[in-house]
Order: sequence, then structure tokens, then C-alpha cells
Amino acid sequence: MDSSSTRRRATRAKLYEAAVTLIAEQGFSATTVDEIAERAGVAKGTVYYNFKSKTELFEELLRHGVGLLTASLRQAADEASERGGTTVEALDGMIRAGLVFIDRYPAFTQLYVAELWRTNRAWQSTLLVVRQEAVAVVEAVLREGVESGELSEEIDIPLTAAALVGMVLVAALDWQAFQRERSLDDVHGALSLLLHGRVSGRRD
Repeated sequence: MDSSSTRRRATRAKLYEAAVTLIAEQGFSATTVDEIAERAGVAKGTVYYNFKSKTELFEELLRHGVGLLTASLRQAADEASERGGTTVEALDGMIRAGLVFIDRYPAFTQLYVAELWRTNRAWQSTLLVVRQEAVAVVEAVLREGVESGELSEEIDIPLTAAALVGMVLVAALDWQAFQRERSLDDVHGALSLLLHGRVSGRRD
């Protein structure tokens, strides 16, 4: 990768961070391009050089953030597979990876969950696409578990995958907002027990 590409990636990362923080603080409509540029420490023209509009910036922010989450989930699943782990162990690793991501990017996670409930946004179709990309990683692991006989054939794979992702998102946001005295290990441990009891049908 050449130096100009590296600089552009770094600039975009600054803009993403500035935008997600400001929008989380004061909402999309109230956040201006000037404020995003100032928070990122760049000129206003730099924002428009990288993105045609504030809407495009936010749309790309969604792609970027959910892309990072999806990559984290996929890596956790791959690592479990390389170790010869079970399907439930892969899902458990993905739960932890999701919690680590949310702990690192709480403002983005709050925005993402809030936007899931809105239906009148220009980026709604993009949000649905990137959401499905993340859920599809979990679906693939569940499908492998069913095909191997480890998980019941009665499992509704799409709904179960969405439920697992939703469980991690909601539990983590509650942890961030109301139970900060708990460690990541505490939260992971609680969700891990739920996973083993409700998905595998076993109690370890």
C-alpha cells in the first residue's frame, strides 16, 4: 500500500471516530460537517474530498464499523475451528469477540442499535445489508453445527443467529450503561452459561 493510500485510510479513520462521537452525543441532524472536521483535526474540504456528504460519511461509517465487527466474529469462529473446537465453543468465542468489540467501540454500537429501529433513513438499505453480513457469520457456524449433528435440526438458523447477535448487543449496552462495575469476563461468563443452557441443551 502506497503512502497516499495509507494517509487516506488514516484520515478516514479520524473522520469516522469524530463523526460517531459527535452523532452519539447530539444526533445526526444536529451534527455539522464543520464540527466533524474540527473534531477530526482536518479542514472542512478534507471531509468533502473523502465523502460527498454527511449522509455518505455516516453510511460509510456503518459499513466500516459493522465490517470490523463481522471480521472479529469470523476470526473467532476460524480460531475455534483451527483448534478443533465444537460449534458451541465457536459461538462462545464469537460472543466474547462481540463483547470486546462493543467495549472498544461503545459509541458506534449505540448508534448502530439506535439506527436499527429507524425506517426513514437514507442509509436504511445499507444498514440492512451490513447487519446481514454480521448475522450470516453466526448463521454459518450454526449451520455447520446442525450438519455435523451437534445441534438440533429443529433450530431456526436465521432467527437463532439474529437472537444471539441481539443478545450480545443488548447485554453489552446494558453493561456499559448500568453495570460498569462488572468486568468483561463477568458478562461473557453470564452469556456463556446462557448459550450452553439454551443452544446446546447441556449444562456444564
